[in-house]
This record gives sequence, structure tokens and C-alpha cells, in this order.
Amino acid sequence: MKDGLLWAPDKERQTHTLLAAFIRAVNQTHDTQLSGYDDLYAWSVRQSGDFWQQLWQFAGVIGDPGESVCDIDPEHPNRDSHWFPTARLNYAENLLKHAEQYADQPAMIFSGEHEVARTLTWRELVDQVAAIRHYLDMQGVQPGDVVAGYLPNLPETVIAMLATAALGAIWTSTSPDFGVDSVLDRFGQTEPKVLFTSDHYHYNGKTYDCLNKAQQVVDNVPAIERLVVIPFDGDRPSLPAGVDNWQDLLAKDAPPLRFTRVAFNAPLFVLYSSGTTGKPKCIIHSVGGILLNHLKEHQLHSDVRPGDRFFYFTTCGWMMWNWQVSALASGATLVLYDGSPFYPDAGVLWRLAEQHQLTLFGTAAKYLEALEKQGVTPKDDYSLASLRVLCSTGSVLAPEQFDYVYQKIKSDLQLSSIAGGTDICGCFVLGSPLSPVYRGESQKRGLALDVQVFNAQGQAVEEQKGELVCCNSFPNQPVGFWHDTDGSRYHNAYWNKIDDIWFHGDYVRLTAQGGMVFYGRSDAVLNPGGVRIGTAEIYRHVNQLSEIMDSVVIGQQWQNDVRVVLFVKLAAGVTLDESLKQAIKKTIRTQCTPRHVPAVIAEVSDIPRTKSGKLAELAVRDVVHGQDVAQLSALDNPASLDQYRQRPELTE
Repeated sequence: MKDGLLWAPDKERQTHTLLAAFIRAVNQTHDTQLSGYDDLYAWSVRQSGDFWQQLWQFAGVIGDPGESVCDIDPEHPNRDSHWFPTARLNYAENLLKHAEQYADQPAMIFSGEHEVARTLTWRELVDQVAAIRHYLDMQGVQPGDVVAGYLPNLPETVIAMLATAALGAIWTSTSPDFGVDSVLDRFGQTEPKVLFTSDHYHYNGKTYDCLNKAQQVVDNVPAIERLVVIPFDGDRPSLPAGVDNWQDLLAKDAPPLRFTRVAFNAPLFVLYSSGTTGKPKCIIHSVGGILLNHLKEHQLHSDVRPGDRFFYFTTCGWMMWNWQVSALASGATLVLYDGSPFYPDAGVLWRLAEQHQLTLFGTAAKYLEALEKQGVTPKDDYSLASLRVLCSTGSVLAPEQFDYVYQKIKSDLQLSSIAGGTDICGCFVLGSPLSPVYRGESQKRGLALDVQVFNAQGQAVEEQKGELVCCNSFPNQPVGFWHDTDGSRYHNAYWNKIDDIWFHGDYVRLTAQGGMVFYGRSDAVLNPGGVRIGTAEIYRHVNQLSEIMDSVVIGQQWQNDVRVVLFVKLAAGVTLDESLKQAIKKTIRTQCTPRHVPAVIAEVSDIPRTKSGKLAELAVRDVVHGQDVAQLSALDNPASLDQYRQRPELTE
């Protein structure tokens, strides 16, 4: 391993990538001599309008692109410019454009904890989308109306979304593990007209009812006119009067599927922020922005092509669900899974990968860390010959997990540590099938995104830690926030630090290779004595200790300064004695930084995380300081915060 190099694509692999084909198309169309990713990136930022126009043609987008690529606002060219202002298209039409060509081939494969797969062909997918669109038409759903899913990660969830998009309406969703209050915080704002739910779902070997919670949502959101229930296991559920059964909707005659084309910047999805600092922000994403950006990220950054098998471990409450579904537009087969990734054992997703010959496997960084802790070696137990790309997101992927992937999963693999978020329903930093993978680094900045790192003085820097910013406009910027009539909440969320510059809130470093190293959220940076360090640097070393299952670190206000406090979840049978505390401190002192050795190390039985698996560092910090946590319902395990309140060792 030279200079951290873990993998590089061979020449033959590079030549046959869609990214290489795109570079050839750019050179031919624009009379350029681009060679390799870095050349293309520089051109795409310099000529971003030409880039997005070229992508529209290269990816075969169906629709009218209009006469203008971008209307540039002279006062705020980054924040307020509008892409493809006269274009007309339909998201569902583009996701289903391969259906006729691949009619009898799988469009979606679903498996759950019982590991019994069911397949839906492209022809069946189109027929079912047509039936549900017809139902929504009969309910009076029109462009601009909201349709919601309180659903597991089922094929029917994708169908309901596509039917909604086909008629130009807006889709929003959350997963069934969300409590009623959490759902009301979301759907109570967006006021859907129709709600889809499931009768139940399975997780970790247990069955959970959905109907009672869904009915409570209906009772408390007056805008909901109809409730539709999808049977998770196919058995016909017993439903109260006035509730519609999904199976009945499919049985009715429906006209052929039609698509209502809408403006490029018409709303498609409403996604929700985690809501840990107040009511969740309802982030509106556009039809064209989502489609174009996901085509870019799938085809150019991940080399997704027709016939691929595309899998991402996600729920419908995370933006990665929306991201994975768009792979249909590239002709890929979606492989969906709903349930625990460790039930009945840690091999369940790798059996899925082997059985269905996955080409892209997506997951969260924490999952890879957990596999390593458990000593799982997929390469020895499963055939992964078809797997080309492994994506990781949700939190920082530590360098040690890079090693784990190449040593224990597959050595010839594009490992893409991708990062962006719900805010853009996509990535600022992601992979490149033409470029090497270096240990601990995300491969490249996203094409046509002028991603830079700013220091505290607002200056662009390299090989220094700072704030991740984006210094140009891009099509998948949010349309805005729901009910944010004057745009102030949207402005304050991203644009209020330096005029017309998007501040994303990640603490990062741009490397000499053009990659990015992440150190955690900038609002959770530790700053004792004025020396800053990202929390991920602590987790990287502490979580590698065999005695530690998980941890969370915060800065506690203490004697006119800040001191570092580390909470640890221990492995079974381990005691947090003085010897272990000293071992943890030595690890941080020698492998991380002597300036950030914890002043206090305390044991907890659970680490609070959001529904999407992100560490709730700010919630812990608030509790430690005796402050209220604005939205406990945003957490997957809110009761865990009780362990952090009024700890005697935090007053000493």
C-alpha cells in the first residue's frame, strides 16, 4: 500500500465506464481535450451549464429541456438562480422509460427477514403504477397535492411514489418505526391528501402492528381523506370501513399509464430534517433537480447501467430511499430489503448480495464497523463476483473500515464513502470509477459542484481543516422549505454565513489527491483551549478498542473553558475500571491528540442516535448542560438520554 492507496481501476475497467463515455461525449461536443476525472471536474465547474445540458442528452432524459439552461439571478447567482426554467418533464416517466425494452425482466426484487424473495417485472411494475395512479385520480389528487407513505421499504412503496409522481403530485414518506408524534411533526406540516401504510412490518424477528398508529395519524391530520393499507406478507388484512385495501385497487380496471409533465422546478419530494433542534424542516426537492442529480451520481459516479442489481440498506425515512429508487432511471433492478441487517444473523445482507448478484451494495458506516467488531468476513463465506461498488454514508467512515472492506469483503472494489444529505437529496462528495481509493478519503468532489473548504476567515484552503462549502449553483438545491413564505428559514439554514455561499455544516479537509476527509459535524467540533478537533477523530480510535461497542463525545462548558467528556458503551462482560480508562486516554493521547484527552469518561448502556443512525451529539450536549432537547421524537432511542442527565462525575 503506497501513500494510503488501497485500490485503483485497471485500464480496461476505466475504458468501459459510463464516466469515460461521458468524457468522450464532452470532448466531441465541446471540442475539448479532457482526460480523466480531474479534467472533467474542473470543466464541469467552469462550464456547469454545459455540463448539465450534456448530462440531459447523455442520460436520455425524456422531456422538453426548454430554451434556457439557467436563469442567473444577478444579485444571488448561487442561491436564487433557476435551472431549466422552461423545461417540462415527469420523474416517473423517466424512471419507467426502460420498461418496454426489459418488460419481462426484474424491475424490483424484495426480501425481508424471512429471506423469501419476490420479484416484480418491469411490465408488472408499469401495470401496478397505472392502477394506483388511477386510484389517486379518482380521489381527486392533482399536481401540487401531497401523498404520503408511512411504510416499510416495500415494492409497493416505490409503486405508490411512482403513481404520485406520474400525475405530477408530491410524495413524502417516513418509516413505520417512527412514533405517532414524530409522524405528526412531519405530515402535520405537509398535510397529505392520501396516506399509504402497511398492516404490519417485521424487525429483529418480531412483528409490529402499523394500523393503530396510522389511524391515529389520520385522526390528527384533517387533510388526509383516504387511508390505503398494503399487506406486508400478502395476506388480506381485516380493515375497518372506509379504509382501502391495496389489493382491491390493483384488481380494478385502469387505463394505460399516463404521465403529467410538469415544470423542471415543480416539487417532487418533501424530505425532513432530523428535527433534533426543533420541528423538522420540510425540505422541498424538485422534479428535474432530483432526476438530473441522481442520474449524475448513479451513472457517472457509480457506473450504474441497465441490468445492474442496485441495493441500499435504508428505510423510507432516510433520503437514501429516494436516492436508491432513482436507479430505475438507469435501467437497474432495485433489490429492496426490509428488516434488521443482523437478523437472523450478520450474514443476511451478504446472502442477499450473493443470491441476487448485487453490483452496488450501499450501507451505513456504522454497519461496516459493527461487522468488523463481530469478526464477519463476507469474502470467505459468500460469492461476491458481481459486486463492483460499495457505498457507505450516514457517518464518517474511519480509515480502519476502509481496511476492513478491502481485507474482508472484496479487494477489487470501488469503495465510495459518499457524503451530502437530506438538504440536497444527494452528495457533495462521492466516488469516481476512474480514480484510486485512498485510505480514509472520500474519492472526489461531485461533478459540477464547486465544493471547497473554508477556514475561519472564509478563505479557500487545501490540506487544512475547515468548513465544507459549495460556491456555485446546482439544480438539486432545495426549492425551499414548506410554509417558509419569505424564504428566511431556507436562507438561515445554509446561506447566512457568507453571502451566496452554501455552508453545509461538515468539518473536513481537501486532500492533495482531490479527495475529502471528514471529521464530523462542524457544530459538534470539540474546542478545549481554543484547539479544534472533529469528533470523528475520537471515534476512529476509541471505537477500535475491543472493549468499546460504541461511544459519543461532547464538549462540556467547564470553568470558563470546554472540557472533553466521553461516554462509552461497553462490550458484554467489560467493566469501566481505572485500567480501561487509562487505556482509552492513552489511545487518544498517542494516536489522536494530547489536547483532547477526555477529562471525564463515563459508562452508558446506550448511545442516542437519530432514526437514520446518526449520532445525536447535540442532544447529549444539551442534556449534559441541563437544557431541553427540542424534539425527542427525532431520536430512535430517546429514553437513552436519561442516562446522561445530572451525572455526578460531570459536576466534579
